[in-house]
Amino acid sequence: MVLENPKSININQKTHNVMKEKVQKKASSNTVYGLGIIGALIYYISNATSFWMGVLGILKAIVWPAFLVYELLKYVGAS
Repeated sequence: MVLENPKSININQKTHNVMKEKVQKKASSNTVYGLGIIGALIYYISNATSFWMGVLGILKAIVWPAFLVYELLKYVGAS
């Protein structure tokens, strides 16, 4: 039977708590991104006029934040 050093148990617990906090903080942004993908899929597929436009819509739905940031930077005049 191997006994662990009490200090290492305390460090492992602290590491676990820090990782748990990071995961919880990222959960809300993942939810927003997921809902954005679903909304973009519905929008692009409902406006598709052919099969290939639907496929392109699926790809656009995955990378919609890039379009958003590009248009935002264009709007504010960033070079």
